[in-house]
Amino acid sequence: MKHLSKTLSRSLRSSQQQGFTLVELAVVLAVIGLIIGAVAIGKDVQRNAEYTKVKNKFIDQWEQAYNQYYQRTGVVLGDSQVAPQNMVNGELWTNNGARRSGRNMTNRAVTPNAICRAAAGQGMTRGFTSGTDPDLRELMTRAGIRMPPGRAEGLEDRYVYLDSNGNPQEIQVCFQWNVPLASGSAVNAIGEGAGNVMVITGLTPDLARSLDQMIDGKPDEREGRFRRQGVLNNAGGAVNAPGQEWNRSNRDLIGTNNNQGFDEDQVAIVTAIYKMNQ
Repeated sequence: MKHLSKTLSRSLRSSQQQGFTLVELAVVLAVIGLIIGAVAIGKDVQRNAEYTKVKNKFIDQWEQAYNQYYQRTGVVLGDSQVAPQNMVNGELWTNNGARRSGRNMTNRAVTPNAICRAAAGQGMTRGFTSGTDPDLRELMTRAGIRMPPGRAEGLEDRYVYLDSNGNPQEIQVCFQWNVPLASGSAVNAIGEGAGNVMVITGLTPDLARSLDQMIDGKPDEREGRFRRQGVLNNAGGAVNAPGQEWNRSNRDLIGTNNNQGFDEDQVAIVTAIYKMNQ
């Protein structure tokens, strides 16, 4: 009996000292790899879903609000109903005697300011004067237009999302009239054009590319309805020339184009214009 007990004890110690086999370790490592891969893919899927939500629940709804304003009032935002110019903020431009008498469609100095809510978005090239230029929210409310929910009541023109580093970014929309580009135009150096546009500020490069892909079918910063502010349509002079990639990446620190951002940095942002149908 004592001999049997010693035999069982040695057998138990031997089995405990063997540990995991190579097959068992390989299975464990494979499972860990699958989990890590699923987490990484899940983050990409979540980000893509957020970008689709930005377009469907914010950008598209602001385009619809703009179109509804036109349908209800017969003019675009801020235009004169008795002497329409078909220009965003055209009423202020029309009622300014100095600008009216010196009207020059190719001179950016006589174009009307943008229409925003309270302040212009960061990175905009066109000005907005609070108290002088029409307020976007007031115009929409006066016409009985339901705006997208945005950030909150009173902040319908803003939308907050997380960039690829997990830092918050804020989108803002404004509307403005850009001089249609013409040969020799002074505005060519600024790269406006396209007529009445929605100006969208606070876009990370990957969000801008994603929106461009969804709207125009390819991420090209100088072609289509959706393009980067400050870039001429078909710039470069050659007819049917190849497009141009968006000039920032998620490796750029905000405010730079240095390709040296850290994982904890806020990602660089770009400003886009989205051509309206009216």
